[in-house]
Amino acid sequence: MSKNNKTKPVQEEVMSSLLVGYARRSNAGGALKVSINTSALSDCETYTTSDGQTYVPLVISIGALNKVLAGERAVTTVSHLQD
Repeated sequence: MSKNNKTKPVQEEVMSSLLVGYARRSNAGGALKVSINTSALSDCETYTTSDGQTYVPLVISIGALNKVLAGERAVTTVSHLQD
């Protein structure tokens, strides 16, 4: 007897991201330089901590950042994840 395996499509939640800047290693190699576009920040969602400070959550891929730090890539992106 053959079994009829029916699979249901899996819906994946896709998050979009907004490019807000770049990160690169300094010329001397001892620092990470982050450049943020201030206009792009105004389009980002923020959150406020209990002490009243407001922040913009940003992300950098660890894998891409490691490549920048190792000299394998010149820059990587800094992004804001959007729902």
